[in-house]
Amino acid sequence: MATSSVPYTIPQDIESPYNYVPTEWICVSFVVLYSISAAIHMVQALKYKLWWMIPTATFAGILEVFGWSARLWSSQSPELLTPFEMQLVGTVLAPTPLVAANFVILGKIITQFGSQFSRLTPNMYTVVFCSFDAICLIVQAVGGALSAQAVNENKDPALGGNIMLGGISAQLFAILVYISLAAEFFLRRIYNIPFRHQTMKFEEDQLSMSKDVHRMIFGMSLCTICIFIRSVYRTVELADGWFGVVIANESYFNWFDGGFVIVAMYTLNIIHPGIYLK
Repeated sequence: MATSSVPYTIPQDIESPYNYVPTEWICVSFVVLYSISAAIHMVQALKYKLWWMIPTATFAGILEVFGWSARLWSSQSPELLTPFEMQLVGTVLAPTPLVAANFVILGKIITQFGSQFSRLTPNMYTVVFCSFDAICLIVQAVGGALSAQAVNENKDPALGGNIMLGGISAQLFAILVYISLAAEFFLRRIYNIPFRHQTMKFEEDQLSMSKDVHRMIFGMSLCTICIFIRSVYRTVELADGWFGVVIANESYFNWFDGGFVIVAMYTLNIIHPGIYLK
């Protein structure tokens, strides 16, 4: 790929599959930040015996470390294809298990505070949304692998990119459905309007939630919004094409992918379900 399309970010005598050279200090910063967050998530999962946080939030952090370590490698050897392929797969897949953590958290909140106010049962949130999330993960992995292989063979990566676009778009749709169902649950609970018929509704004092639970809801919401914004960015990026303006802009990637996902990761470190959702 010629580098002349972004002459101000990469020397003219160097070729890079990014259309720019990843900035070394930024890559180092994200590797460190994601490593710390992933380590804390692992410790928290073990401490509070929330084993489901290991294949979700912790695994997301590990994938981000993998992806950003590859970008760090690219910052030192921008012409190599192997680190580009590695970061492509790692950074695309990483937020998917983090989304699953939010699905489980909402299910647990519904279990504690009135499943009759929810359109789906608590277990359905875990089964349906996490299953769909896993399918999106597989689709994105297949697309990423095909794109990486195409780049390695100097072929058009559009097919793999379109498959990844489909996976990320499906995930974006799932997040929207999840947000809608969560909003409906909280509104029904506030106004004491059960979705399922009950012979007795909750009394006013039974409808109240503790400050800790409100903080957990805030953390879950902030995490979801960050991942949603990142998914919108990735959808626009892939829709714009492999040789488009969006994918060739490093600042967009650093802010809308790396930045928002790191906020989501640390949000669940600080507002952890083991602390605020007992």
